[in-house]
Order: sequence, then structure tokens, then C-alpha cells
Amino acid sequence: MGFDPNTTEFKEKVIHIGRVSKTVKGGRNFRFSALVIVGDENGHVGKGLGKAAEIPDAIRKGIDDAKKNMITVPISKSTIPHASFGVFGAGKVVMKPAREGTGVIAGGPVRAVCELAGIKDIRTKSLGTNNPNNVVNAAIEGLKALRSVEQVAKLRGKSVESMKK
Repeated sequence: MGFDPNTTEFKEKVIHIGRVSKTVKGGRNFRFSALVIVGDENGHVGKGLGKAAEIPDAIRKGIDDAKKNMITVPISKSTIPHASFGVFGAGKVVMKPAREGTGVIAGGPVRAVCELAGIKDIRTKSLGTNNPNNVVNAAIEGLKALRSVEQVAKLRGKSVESMKK
């Protein structure tokens, strides 16, 4: 398709920074985990998790991980082609297409995923857990399940015109 994650200009957004600790003989070792979303606002988005002793290192590792885990999202006009339901663990995200001018109606983690994917108009509802990692993973699963009219027509061996009737 011609998409290269190394040459494309991405925007990144840090969703969550958590302090994690490991108890060792001498006390506790504190480290940081950073959940980062990257996207080109043109149908490509990825999620990454980085862990390091310092916050900037964790964010950098998260960005690198997110670039490795990019997905392509079909966008029709400024919204998604059809409704979708993403599930990951206890996290569930319902996504519905919206009319132009609606904007991104979504909670924190899902909003970041949708905006960086380039979706301008969408309605979402996050159900189940509010753990940012599981909510983001559920949103990514919901976006992975989307199919454009062209993709469905090709699968069924029909023309796009016959699909729109």
C-alpha cells in the first residue's frame, strides 16, 4: 500500500503513566510504565507500552512499540463505515458512526485513539472496566473489525454499486 511507519509523521499522545514497583532484598525498585497512542490522523493508529526507570525513557519506548503495532482504519467521509463492538478482557467499547459535525463523543482513552486515527465524527461508549490499557485494546479491536464497502464487495465478489442498494 506504500505506508511506512518509519517515514510517516506521527502525532503521539500519552494516555497513562503508572508507577510500578518490584520488592527486592534491599527494598522496592520503582519503575514507570507509559501507555502511548501514535497516529497520522489519516487512518493509521497504534498502541504501545513502554517501561523504564525514568518517565521520558518509558514514553520513548512506548512510541517505538506503538509504531510496530500500527493498524489501518477504514474511514468513510469523516466517520467509520459501520457500527462496531470491541472487546478486550473486561473492557468493552461500542462505536457508532455519526453525522458530520457531531465531533468525537468518547471517553479519554477511546477519544485519543479515534482522534489519532483521523476519525472526526463518532459516538462511543466504554463499558466494563475503566483500566486504560484494556479500554484502548478494546477500542483497537473494534477498529480492526471495521470493513469498508470496497472490502466487503471484494469479499462477496460483487461491485460496489450493487452493495449500496
